[in-house]
Amino acid sequence: MTQFRLALSGWVLLLSMSASAVQADPLETLRDFTRDAKTGRANFSQTVSAPDGLKKKTSSGSFEFARPDRFRFSYTKPFEQQIVADGRKVWLYDLDLNQVTVRAMSQALGATPASLLAGGAMDKDFELSNAQPKDGLDWVQATPRQKEGATVQTLRIGFRGKTLAALEIVDAFGQRSLLQFSAVELNPKLADETFRFVPPKGVDVIESR
Repeated sequence: MTQFRLALSGWVLLLSMSASAVQADPLETLRDFTRDAKTGRANFSQTVSAPDGLKKKTSSGSFEFARPDRFRFSYTKPFEQQIVADGRKVWLYDLDLNQVTVRAMSQALGATPASLLAGGAMDKDFELSNAQPKDGLDWVQATPRQKEGATVQTLRIGFRGKTLAALEIVDAFGQRSLLQFSAVELNPKLADETFRFVPPKGVDVIESR
């Protein structure tokens, strides 16, 4: 379930706004993004670090989304996984385990990057503020307003000008995940079938309640 949360967190990774701006306000850029980005797709790389910072795991894949609350996350390395949200449920398909885990959208998202960037309750769910520039990026820090039961301690969204470049997440266990984006496309036309998932025959389907 930890990978499920991190992968969901990962969905945030999606896209960019376009050309950079001088002295851009990261918080305003984030607000523009959540207002204007109706669909998007991107490639991503993800590095997950243990709380002590020593043990690391890397993965990569691609992502597509359509507001509200629909996305498809396809991990290709080191293992194949798919995470598909159809607006009502979130499906996690682990090809190696031959298993599908299903959760209701309201249970799966909550105060996560997915709800921050794909939903419409940004200020309701998060306390937002500009953070110090780092690694050539301007950052927004988001802290869940509801601390009890939150799967995320903090997250930071990094922009290069007006382009979304990175996402850094610290989960409830102190595990850190850094996502970096490439080949970003904003507002492409995406087929509805992109966000539909039908479990393959023979897989175990676990409905989480």
